[in-house]
Amino acid sequence: MSPVPGDQAGRRPALAIVGATGAVGTVMRDVISTRDDIWGEVRLVASARSAGKRLRVRGTEAEVAALSPEVFDGVDLAMFDVPDEVSARWAPVAAARGVVVIDKSGAFRMDDDVPLVVPEVNPGQAAVRPKGIIAVPNCTTLSLIVPLAALHRAFGLREMVVSSYQAASGAGQAGTDTLYAQLEKVAGNRSLGQRAGDLRGVVGDFGPFPAPLALNVVPWAGSPRDAGWSSEELKVRNETRKILGMPELKVSATCVRVPVITGHSLAVHAVFRQEVTREDAQEVLSEAPGVVLADDPQTGEFPTPADVVGTDPTWVGRVRQSMDDPRAVEFFVCGDNLRKGAALNAAQIAELLAAEL
Repeated sequence: MSPVPGDQAGRRPALAIVGATGAVGTVMRDVISTRDDIWGEVRLVASARSAGKRLRVRGTEAEVAALSPEVFDGVDLAMFDVPDEVSARWAPVAAARGVVVIDKSGAFRMDDDVPLVVPEVNPGQAAVRPKGIIAVPNCTTLSLIVPLAALHRAFGLREMVVSSYQAASGAGQAGTDTLYAQLEKVAGNRSLGQRAGDLRGVVGDFGPFPAPLALNVVPWAGSPRDAGWSSEELKVRNETRKILGMPELKVSATCVRVPVITGHSLAVHAVFRQEVTREDAQEVLSEAPGVVLADDPQTGEFPTPADVVGTDPTWVGRVRQSMDDPRAVEFFVCGDNLRKGAALNAAQIAELLAAEL
């Protein structure tokens, strides 16, 4: 186990944000700037091409430093939001210099020596980090796991079937830019959707998606895996199992990309070990930290991505006992995939560790 760095009493820890110029890095700067100010220095780090830029964090401008071994000198904790291959190379470098790394990439999530941490669910795991690295789950898993874990603690989860409806921003800035460009091309064109294939010719570039996203849904997210599964679908299964400590949990996921800029949604069918009424589930969810229950369909109260973007909690609605199994509950989840789905969870872990200094 790596100790939490820090020494002199009263010294506030130094934090590095690696990937500070990216989409999630931008949200990380905002999250750090709007939560309790517990940090000494906040060091902004990015690739060499971004070095020298000046960005705002905590109300002041800071210069972006190029990623190098020396940039971690004097740093206690580092939040990484960079591609997998960059994390795989640089997170061990930072850890070797005494930094606790909180990594948003997929490079270490399934490493047995790297805890996969959600502070509302398994905060104790953050203390067991043989490699000095803590992983942050995929944004789709994070949109689901907090309410699911609350229900599991109360009723004992047995299995789950989930369909995700993932925003364009989950594919990075290229996803967001592609959707905006496609929307500009289709706006006002009332002939679209009348004939098979006509949308493909109008939108042009598909960007990171395998089909047009504007005026469409795409039943694919991630990269191909065996037997027709996608990497995103396997992440939901494998990460849920690891976070909950249930390696044999039955999970079936279908991941769909929808024409939403920010905000992942999921429709969940969860089966428990005991009977769960709608009222039972609502009571648990209403009291769960990090969860907001918005569940009155008769008055139009349920979460949608447009309602929850820019907010920190996971929002839950459409809670129902299954019509066919009294031990099963259906519910709908929404969360901002760039906040709790990425930046906020990393910041919460950093704050958890900083409290130990």
